[in-house]
Amino acid sequence: MGWFERNIMEPGKLPLLLALVSFVLTFVITRGITRLIRAGKGPFRNISAGDGVHVHHVVPGVILTIIGGFGAVAGGQYGFGSALAAVIFGIGAGLVLDEFALVLHLADVYWTADGRKSVEMVVLTASLVGLLLLGFSPLGVNDLSEGQQQNRAVVLGNVLVNFGFALIALFKGKVRIAVLGVIVPLIALIGAVRLARPTSPWAKRFYRNRPRARAKSGLRAYHHDRRWVGPRRRFQDWIGGAPDPEPARSLEHR
Repeated sequence: MGWFERNIMEPGKLPLLLALVSFVLTFVITRGITRLIRAGKGPFRNISAGDGVHVHHVVPGVILTIIGGFGAVAGGQYGFGSALAAVIFGIGAGLVLDEFALVLHLADVYWTADGRKSVEMVVLTASLVGLLLLGFSPLGVNDLSEGQQQNRAVVLGNVLVNFGFALIALFKGKVRIAVLGVIVPLIALIGAVRLARPTSPWAKRFYRNRPRARAKSGLRAYHHDRRWVGPRRRFQDWIGGAPDPEPARSLEHR
């Protein structure tokens, strides 16, 4: 209880905790309901408008996110209003990110392989918010000493350098490392110094006339994907449900 008071209540992180819990619970419950609908079990059914248009849950999610976001800005860090706004925001964000792939592709890809992006985005978001809740300050400012914190130039330099590392990692095609690197500086540095993905903007620009670097980049990406894509997809399918099998393509005989 002392830890909760010292690390959650006193710094004003209760709204962040409530938003995270409501975000995760909303995603879990929503995925459970959609899996029941998909299997034709239970009392749940898809919601359609009067003209037969399917209403995706991203629609109420956007509305709740807006209400919760503005309510959180107006409510501050303490009080019942801020707590309620945090819960509303978490519920809305959970509904929106559960259909992140739909918004990204502007198509109903919920139960396709592209729909795994929604699960990946939810896991990444929950991880980042969890790190913030545990005390990580964005861009590594928490790693500075008290004397350095008083020096605004040092703080600003630390922020800009780490942001530069995260930006390089992003241009190298390492989106997850870049996002996590904004919170944990060492991760951004690792992503910045390692070889870029072969299809990334960095590789297209700087490996164009370096065949050895281009070949090494492709080989490393191949081994990385071969090792991790399978386990990552199984984990995503375990959380969000396996996508529908793709229809078999008919062979055209010449």
